Amino acid sequence: MKRPPRSKNSYPYDNYSEPNNRKSGKSSSLLGGINYTLAAICAGIFILGIGVGIALSTGQATNGPNVASREVIDRSAPNPEICVQFGASAIVSDLRVFITLNPFNVYVTQPNMKPGCVLRKNNWSILEQQKLITDEQVRECKNRMNTFGFTGTLESSPKIECIYQNDSAGNLFLNRPGTIDPTPTEKF
Repeated sequence: MKRPPRSKNSYPYDNYSEPNNRKSGKSSSLLGGINYTLAAICAGIFILGIGVGIALSTGQATNGPNVASREVIDRSAPNPEICVQFGASAIVSDLRVFITLNPFNVYVTQPNMKPGCVLRKNNWSILEQQKLITDEQVRECKNRMNTFGFTGTLESSPKIECIYQNDSAGNLFLNRPGTIDPTPTEKF
């Protein structure tokens, strides 16, 4: 192909720039259409992902193994009506600790979690009426300023123990740094 002669005032490729602009104009409008379509598809996928995420996270709250509210713990407690009215429902964790002295090591078993109940001191008569605790157990527990807690239903030989309220660590959910008047814990 033969090039046209150059004039003094024209740029060497001025004659060729016009057809290239037309080609690039067509391709940019074509790419612009593809970009809008691609953006719409991506937005649709994004919105669909949000919808699926919400559906999955909402479904988790109704799962059986998820214990995330006080109501679930209250319903799972042994004798829930008695427990909520005369004490408080609880999560009981049974574990054993083994300590060796030479060399010094601490070993802990896997915790066994089960629902339980803690009775207020003035409601021990419920256990005494059903002859689940003796006068001696009541006297020993009262002398140590403790209360009773149990797992298993009262009708089918529950495991009852004298327990004490440990306030030494405090409730770190309630006693946040910077609070002036932390909420006191209820004495049982």
